[in-house]
Amino acid sequence: MIYQDCIFGRVKIDEPVILDLIRSRALQRLKGVDQGGYQPLYAKPKTKLSNKRHHNRFAHSLGVYLLLRAYGAPLEERVAGLIHDVSHSCFSHCADYFLDSGSPENQSHQDNIFSEHIKKTEIPAIIKKHWLDLDYILDDKNFPLKERLLPDLCADRIDYSLRSALVFEEISPAQVKALLDNLLVENGRWIFENLASARKFSKVFLKMNQVYYAGVHSATMFMAVADCLKYALINKYFDLSDLYSVDKIILDKIKKAARQDKKLKGLWDRMNNKIAVKNNKEDFEAKIICKSRIVDPLFKRGGRIMRLSEVDKKWAEIVKKELMPKEYYLKFER
Repeated sequence: MIYQDCIFGRVKIDEPVILDLIRSRALQRLKGVDQGGYQPLYAKPKTKLSNKRHHNRFAHSLGVYLLLRAYGAPLEERVAGLIHDVSHSCFSHCADYFLDSGSPENQSHQDNIFSEHIKKTEIPAIIKKHWLDLDYILDDKNFPLKERLLPDLCADRIDYSLRSALVFEEISPAQVKALLDNLLVENGRWIFENLASARKFSKVFLKMNQVYYAGVHSATMFMAVADCLKYALINKYFDLSDLYSVDKIILDKIKKAARQDKKLKGLWDRMNNKIAVKNNKEDFEAKIICKSRIVDPLFKRGGRIMRLSEVDKKWAEIVKKELMPKEYYLKFER
């Protein structure tokens, strides 16, 4: 299989288990799930160039696999990286704002249901077919390159930040290549070869968090999408099972129902950026909490491995601040 990726370019994928997983319904569904949630609210308009770059959970999942492969991770870890987002519902982390199994502060819905959801798909049969251990693959403790707690680097964090930065043109392809060329793996840890690369990556990640992951536009998206979907779900305009289809199926059902339901039409307009919103702690409709992300990467200096925060006290303060959830006090004009 030849795959064209915006970070890794034209690559050949020929591992049998990986090919079977890519072809599975569980992975293919992710092509229809937006990486950030619902783009009309959380991101600025994309240019013609960035429109050519896919910003969905499938592209990210393949990206994590390709990153792990490029840095020599074992097959089981590459498999774990490929399937790590299969349990995402439509509209990604928006689910944390209207489903009881989620958490706005931690955006944990996908993680909370991960193992249970995986076992309902064809993935266990594929894993068994290729003589791999499903329980081992589902346990993140086995895979330090794929997943680590904030503010450490991990394959998931590296890929989604660079991929989104490329899509929204906050970084160039040449800059992405330079960062990856200066990244290495030692003893299960991601380490930049120099301070300059660690600082550059961290600044890109900080901007992505402040503008796209935990900014006011994302908070508005979480509120608007959650309100609209919750109302539509209660009124049976779509089924709970639809949440594990693709974004378009739910959008089409809501759009159709909104022609006859005035309240739903108002929620639909909010969701589609047609109604202004204000962030004002003194006059608000809802308090929205966003998970905040930041990295404190390792780098090499004179044979030593250090964290950026060790040599940059300002960055240490930024890490402490950015790890705290962000709070917004939102009110739509109508």
